[in-house]
Amino acid sequence: MPGLSHGQVVTGNALDLNHAVDSVVKAEMDSAEAPQVPTTRDTSRFVLERVDLDHIVEFNAKDSIILYGRNHAVMYGNGKIIYGDIDMSAAQISMDMDSSQVQAIGVPDSVGELTGNPVFKDNSGEYESRVMKYNFKTKRGYITDIVTEQGEGYLTGGITKKTEDDYYYIKDGRYTTCDDHEHPHFYFQLTKAKVKPKKNVVTGPAYMVLEDLPLPIAVPFGYFPFSEKYQSGILVPTFGEDYNRGFYLRNGGYYLTLSEHADLALTGEIYTRGSWGLSAQSSYSWRYRFSGSFSVNYLTTVTGEKGDPDYNKMHNFQVLWSHSQSPKANPYMTFSASVNFATTGYTRNSLNTYYTNAFTENTKSSTVNLTYKVPNSKWTISTNANISQRTADSTLTVSFPNITINMSQTAPFKRKHAVGDERWYEKIKVSYSGRFQNSLTAKQDEFLHKSLVKDWRNGMSHTMPVQATFNVMKYFNITPSITLNDRMYTSKIRQQWDPNASAVVRDTTYGFYNIFDFNFGVSLSTKIYGFFKPMKFLGKLSDKLQMVRHVITPSISFSAAPDFGSPYWGYYGNLDYVDNKGVHYNGRYSYFQHGLYGNAPNGKSGTLSFNIANNLEAKVKSENDSTGFKKISLIENLTLSQSCNLAADSLQWSNLNTSIMLRLIKGFNLNLSATWDVYKYALNESGAPIRINKLRLFNGGGWGRLSSTGTSFSYTFNNDTFRRKKDSKQEEKKPPQGDLSQEKSNEEDAEEQGGPTTDLELIDGYAKWDCPWNLTVNYSLAYGYGSFNYDKLEYNGRWTQNLSMNASIRPTKNWSISASASYNFDTHKIAYMNCSISRQMHCFEMSASFVPVGPYKSYNFHIAVKSSILQDVKYDKHSSFSNGVTWY
Repeated sequence: MPGLSHGQVVTGNALDLNHAVDSVVKAEMDSAEAPQVPTTRDTSRFVLERVDLDHIVEFNAKDSIILYGRNHAVMYGNGKIIYGDIDMSAAQISMDMDSSQVQAIGVPDSVGELTGNPVFKDNSGEYESRVMKYNFKTKRGYITDIVTEQGEGYLTGGITKKTEDDYYYIKDGRYTTCDDHEHPHFYFQLTKAKVKPKKNVVTGPAYMVLEDLPLPIAVPFGYFPFSEKYQSGILVPTFGEDYNRGFYLRNGGYYLTLSEHADLALTGEIYTRGSWGLSAQSSYSWRYRFSGSFSVNYLTTVTGEKGDPDYNKMHNFQVLWSHSQSPKANPYMTFSASVNFATTGYTRNSLNTYYTNAFTENTKSSTVNLTYKVPNSKWTISTNANISQRTADSTLTVSFPNITINMSQTAPFKRKHAVGDERWYEKIKVSYSGRFQNSLTAKQDEFLHKSLVKDWRNGMSHTMPVQATFNVMKYFNITPSITLNDRMYTSKIRQQWDPNASAVVRDTTYGFYNIFDFNFGVSLSTKIYGFFKPMKFLGKLSDKLQMVRHVITPSISFSAAPDFGSPYWGYYGNLDYVDNKGVHYNGRYSYFQHGLYGNAPNGKSGTLSFNIANNLEAKVKSENDSTGFKKISLIENLTLSQSCNLAADSLQWSNLNTSIMLRLIKGFNLNLSATWDVYKYALNESGAPIRINKLRLFNGGGWGRLSSTGTSFSYTFNNDTFRRKKDSKQEEKKPPQGDLSQEKSNEEDAEEQGGPTTDLELIDGYAKWDCPWNLTVNYSLAYGYGSFNYDKLEYNGRWTQNLSMNASIRPTKNWSISASASYNFDTHKIAYMNCSISRQMHCFEMSASFVPVGPYKSYNFHIAVKSSILQDVKYDKHSSFSNGVTWY
């Protein structure tokens, strides 16, 4: 078959190369008789015969294809070649099937910019370049100005060679995680590099370039690993310097992928002055079941030089565990854990703790809890372990195991198939709560030396309330009740006076001791409604106020219990002695004052309690409400309560308790409570102040003297706080709805003229500045008794206040500023302040924080690349309160 003439332009559509050749030859023979112009289409596609290749080569072009000989073609306009899993496209592609060589280039547009640059795709990834040569047979290539995405970044190179084993050798390349790879904010300039796509990049000498400015930050070689899934590997340590411990290598170790649900990181840290540490951190997650994290850290801290007086070596550790169960895992059983346990010195010696909140934290608590709800019943069983640490004096309180069994309120006499009205005994309701606890409180270094029998406190308690509510005379509710309590202990303490030691000595006996007590009571309550219209002298206010409703809820109750302190019950002992100063003492003491659940009450009681609750609401006119009226709360709740123990021989009346709650504005309630002392004070034989059986009401002291009161509130101001009022005003100015097409036309005309649109987001012709911010103010005020005034025979009052604020603002999308502070009213100084600022810089992030006042003055500055693969490309500068360095 004759070949194609040199330079022959072929257009149209053909199924294979043989058909294309026949059509061209036929066109040449017919052209002498009657010249014909072949039909032109936008796409030309050919399937070539195999030329010692493994796959058929398919190619097409948008504009045209020029064939040179039988197996050489040049494609113009979005040329595309498909060979097996290889896909190559470019503005211009030259293909020689005899040599199995392909060359692709981009072409300049009308302004000289290259368009249609070659793009090469295979199983290893996608590569873009200016000039690309590839051999289908040898699988080798030569690429100029390559651009490919590897991992979280982009790899570009001047001259690149591809080998048959899919390695890319790059000369004068660069790597960056900035998505603007043509003009990146930073990159690593690579003298040479070897790339295994989707695996890693190994480089020779490299240095960092920031904003096209080379920095004196160079490395003799580089290694960038890539992975599409988590896998085990080495964790490269970070290098730095600490003021007290010297230079260090930190967070270096090995990362293990245990399974698809869990991982483990084993890391360590070492310092040039002898300190070192080890850490094991694991996180786990099982979808629809549970998730959590676990961390164990050990730290040996060395300060000073060996042999010096200030030399010190401390060993500390920390255990952190957080576990949560998915609600879908088990509807009846729940397991959770929140463990934060550390020895006293760990927080202060850990270099990870820059935040002073951890230093000022006085207590740490840990809880592990398991709860089981018995199916189709009212029973719930829970067990937990608690650890509480007081860092100020290293006191440790461990409580384990703690078991609680609860039965929610039930009506045991309720008929399963009730007929007629509810009977009186069906109203009886019973509930139950049982607890067991084992606890020990000791210093941290003494804890392991404590005796399980003598030092651990344990006990059980049972509580069973029984009550019923009946309606009497339609308007009254009467509720009789009885409560049974039981406590069980394994030891009791007897006391006696030792004249030789001139002290009270204690004798502990061990065994099983049961303390039972009970009380019974009855309560009566009702509701009284009152309605009245405002007085006319209120003027316009009375016109707007339609009605005021006052709801009074009075209740009275009586409870009684026998004297469980009498010798009959055996819960209390009597101590009678005269000390060395001749002072006679005679009184009861509890055998179980060390008990976890206390003892039965000492002394008989017959307490009559009064309580009055008030609610005041108003009905006002409202144009915004569909009914024309709305309800507002004037006083949400005003309560007065007091009790009288009729069985006591003196001081029968309790203090008067009052409380009020007001809804001042939407989302803000004011709660105020107060306690009033109703008795007078005098001095006893020792000169100490005591309450005496004289009511202030009958001794010129009024109803009572304010002994304590307090309130606290927290309110947050933000963008929405003042926006509602502004939006309502703008809504009034908004033009009425009419022809939507006309409104749209007006907006478009205004935009074309550069004027403001009718959108509410534009105010007075200026775009509204959206600047998210918030300010949270926390304030508490308390009044209580202070020192005793011996002249007035009254306690002096003392006010205490606490004020703290938290604020944050984002002036732009990338800037964020926040601050928190607390004020000490006693010293009239700022007790604590922490300020921070952060900036998102495209591919970088920067943050700074400082504590300018107080004993924990410090600062911290951090700037780093966002990408996790370059997490060690950072600069940190910080101080610590322990350095003793004044930085401003």
